[in-house]
Amino acid sequence: MPSSSADQTLAVQVVDSMERMSGKHPGYRRSSARGACFRATFTPSGAAAALTTAAHLQTRTVAATVRFSNSEGNPHTPDTAPVTRGMATRFHLPDGSDTDLVALTVPRFVASTPGEFLLLTEALRPDPVTHQPDLTRVHAFVGAHPHLAEAVAQQPPIPVSYASTAYWAIHAFIWVDAAGVRRPVRYRWEPVAGRTELTAAEAATRTAHYLTDELHQRLEHARVAFDLRIQLADPDDATHDPSTVWPDHRKEITAGRLEIAAPADDLDPWNTQAFNPTRVTTGIQLSDDPVLAFRAHAYAESHLRRSRNQ
Repeated sequence: MPSSSADQTLAVQVVDSMERMSGKHPGYRRSSARGACFRATFTPSGAAAALTTAAHLQTRTVAATVRFSNSEGNPHTPDTAPVTRGMATRFHLPDGSDTDLVALTVPRFVASTPGEFLLLTEALRPDPVTHQPDLTRVHAFVGAHPHLAEAVAQQPPIPVSYASTAYWAIHAFIWVDAAGVRRPVRYRWEPVAGRTELTAAEAATRTAHYLTDELHQRLEHARVAFDLRIQLADPDDATHDPSTVWPDHRKEITAGRLEIAAPADDLDPWNTQAFNPTRVTTGIQLSDDPVLAFRAHAYAESHLRRSRNQ
């Protein structure tokens, strides 16, 4: 296990590399720079209550805040770009604490270790002339890391709406029940409205902020809902590698429903917040996934630079 000093050094290198990919944009997140926050409630179904003691997965409805974004570190990247979208959810628990769930529109991460992610960000650094990644470097990276070929090649959908795409939490987590029994799980938000996406030609006709605008318009007529689907691991399912997925036929339960009601009352405080997938609560533990643990260090470094308007 790397030391805290080693983690911090690597976090600085990763954030530096992400800045070389997207450019420096003082005051913004290094990933998912542009986003919008919304008020929501989460009502547990009760199906998870026997599997974890987590307060928001028992029987009581809790308030939540949801941030939708695209994954780019450049806040000027349009919604029409074929990039990954994010859905970060903060559950506000009855005891006054919070827990976060951070999810993306792809089912697997592009690296299985923090070191691999650093190498990939370097490979994706845009050419200063074309402003596009040098495919020779990308192919060389995949050639040296063939186990990541599928993850690097995955194509995220261009959704019709933030409300019409699925979001995966990428990592495995460990649920702990009242008896102390531990069970690995993975999370997915499934849109109640169904999944719909745009072709590249259709996306070209949309405006730069169409996803945010469409969600605001949709909420004027009705709430937007997502079901929290939980995939339960079999004993031989790996929990340490976010670049892999578990088989589709693994048992799933619906842990509850999230209903988004309206834009957040005040966006300014949320622009200073950092949603963090390692912010878990009693009844949920981190798995042995090294990328999951490392994200806390990378997020802290990004948040520090943001707070200094760097």
